[in-house]
Amino acid sequence: MPLIPEEPQIHESAQGPRATPASGRTAPTPRPVPGPRPAAPSRPGRPGPPRPAPPVQRTPRDVTPARPGPSGPAAPAATPATPQIQLVPASAEGALDAAEEAVDVLLDSGRAPGDVLVLTTGSQHPWAEHELSFGEASYWAQHDAGDDVFYADAAIASRAASRPVVVVAVNGGPASAAAVALPLALARAGALLIVCGDPQQINSVLGAGV
Repeated sequence: MPLIPEEPQIHESAQGPRATPASGRTAPTPRPVPGPRPAAPSRPGRPGPPRPAPPVQRTPRDVTPARPGPSGPAAPAATPATPQIQLVPASAEGALDAAEEAVDVLLDSGRAPGDVLVLTTGSQHPWAEHELSFGEASYWAQHDAGDDVFYADAAIASRAASRPVVVVAVNGGPASAAAVALPLALARAGALLIVCGDPQQINSVLGAGV
């Protein structure tokens, strides 16, 4: 009698998972996959002692002392400088020539002619005599212009304006002429007073330190 082949028995493991019969429960909804978490804010650290700031490197510079304000002590007023005095020993007869030589030295050293005033205690300088022959107005106009050496009698020196250098020729005249002319000449001299004459007479008027 022919053999009837048996139906192959398929094991459950080979057939895959067995389907679970449906029941009254609903299938759970799948949960969404969580995304990346936001970064947590950084927490401030504990307050500690403040760290000292590094020293600032500054370029050294000259420090100008502060001037006192209105409330500070007032600055002393500037005193006018005393002119230098030079004595050129000469007799009364040679004082005018000595004064002329002093003027030449001044001009050769760079002094402007308008810086020099020459006074005489005795006879006038020939230039002054010549210019006065044209009248006092013309004579003093040249003084006011200040362009050249000006020669004047010591008796009228009070009308002359100050100049940087005054040269005095003590060439005679009354005994009181030098006593009047020298202090006036000293007041008119801005930087230098040159006196040509007898040293003893000049020192008795201006002082022994001349």
